[in-house]
Formats: sequence, C-alpha cells, structure tokens
Amino acid sequence: MTEIKSAVVRIDKWLWAARFFKTRSLAAEAVAGGKVKVNGERVKAAKGIRIGDELRIQLGPFEHCLQIRNLSDRRGSASVAALLYEESQASKAARETLATQLVATKVLYPRGEGRPTKKARRDLIRFKKGREG
Repeated sequence: MTEIKSAVVRIDKWLWAARFFKTRSLAAEAVAGGKVKVNGERVKAAKGIRIGDELRIQLGPFEHCLQIRNLSDRRGSASVAALLYEESQASKAARETLATQLVATKVLYPRGEGRPTKKARRDLIRFKKGREG
C-alpha cells in the first residue's frame, strides 16, 4: 500500500482504491448520484477526504457505515484495501440482517419459469380475449 504524503485524497479515488467500486468512473457516478455521504453530507467526486471522516456508502440495498483509517489513491489487493477503513459493528449487523431477509424473500417468492413459449403466449392471449369479449 502506498501511503499518501498529503492529508487529503479525492473521494472517488479512495472509493476505487478501497475496492468499493470496480472503476473510478463508477465511484464518481455513485458520488454524483448521492449514494455516498461524507460526515452526513452529499458531496462531489472531487471532495477531499481525511483520516477520521465518516462515510456512508449505499451499494444496492446495503449501506456501509465506515470510518476512514488510511488514505490511498492506488488500488491494491483486497487485504490492503481492508486496512483503509473500519466498518462499525452496527453496520455489519444491519447488512447481515438485511441479507437474511432478502434470502427469506427469495424463498417465499420463487422465480418464474422464464419467458413463455410462443404457444403459451397465444393461449394466454386467447384466454384474455375470451374473458373480455
């Protein structure tokens, strides 16, 4: 991991280096879309972050609440990226609870059989026309 000499790094670079997003442009889009908040405020991609800042990152249905521990503008391995931040226990617990709820929802609502065949579509159209007419 390359330590940064300055005390400030752009938020989009840090999010990319911390492996929350695959590319820097995806990180910038998330910041612009309001999915990332620094110390409770919406920010722009060029916003400088410092050690000790609090981040809230919305990734799909999950929200990560982080405390910045180190700064880096270079992407490294996942083990190195994990040293850049510390996630709160409440955040981890909330994500695990939501994950179990989502899995339970999938069990309750099984996935359909996919797209209907041409014959099934025609039968469905005939059925609906018979009801209406």
